[in-house]
Amino acid sequence: MGSFNRLHLIRQVDLFTLQLFLSAVEERQIGLAAIRENVAASTATKRIHDLEGIAGIELLERTPKGVVPTPAGEVLARHVRTIFGSIEDIRTEIAAFTEGVRGDLTISSARSIIAPFLAHELGEFNRQFPLVRLVVHEIENAEIVHQVARGEADVGVFASAHELDLSGVDVRPYRRDRIVAVLPIGHRMAGRDHVTFADLLPENLIAVGPMAGAFRAAARRLGEDFEPTFSVRSGSVALSLVQAGLGVTAQPECLVSRDFAERVRVLELAEPWAERKICIATARGRGPSPAGQALIEQLLDHPAEDDAT
Repeated sequence: MGSFNRLHLIRQVDLFTLQLFLSAVEERQIGLAAIRENVAASTATKRIHDLEGIAGIELLERTPKGVVPTPAGEVLARHVRTIFGSIEDIRTEIAAFTEGVRGDLTISSARSIIAPFLAHELGEFNRQFPLVRLVVHEIENAEIVHQVARGEADVGVFASAHELDLSGVDVRPYRRDRIVAVLPIGHRMAGRDHVTFADLLPENLIAVGPMAGAFRAAARRLGEDFEPTFSVRSGSVALSLVQAGLGVTAQPECLVSRDFAERVRVLELAEPWAERKICIATARGRGPSPAGQALIEQLLDHPAEDDAT
């Protein structure tokens, strides 16, 4: 193979060939890449082979099971993703001049953020920007950051946690709320102003979805194990169990409705980790689209505190 000549690359490699190469890297098979890009397998094979000739080095290692990128191929794939990201930025920014704010906007968030906060905001955004098609993914907190970093979501709204890998995203603070303890009205600790996690741990502590991880971490810091008898996915289910006298729970205050607050005892959870910091994530180093920027500005300008409970 020859050397990697910059002018030769610019003149002879088209964007479609780069897209085929990237699809082969992601699909791990040239045949699957050809199907994905709607071309014949022979065409995909030839284009990728020609690209390797221009690069002057093998970019894909062929194996009986398919292909894997070589170290040089990994480098090229990383830069190709950047190129296509810039092209998308060009498209959306120019479209803003000719079309107004329109297009698809994908938002990933968790149930404990969508229900009290985002649902209201997205409804308001939809009325203001009717040409934007909103796509909402309700997923677990840790996966929100991953989706944004991989480009599967334009905007992510998540609860900050020390174990999250934020290397692939840019983060800005959105709002705060607190984790509170919820006890039956007749519970022996119901008359207190606050409780600690150490107070709750000996009780039948009901874990709601992702809170189980926070409870286990807090228990480990106390030198204890946390093995819940009840583990549920819905905060309302946990509150119903507490109301029935079957245990206690802790969850974001914003999820305890006024109706439920009259039927249970809500106490301050006196723990440093009980303050929940909610953040907005976008892909690292890439500015949001006009629609994404408009949504972020709305979230930061008026987070609708009155509608959070």
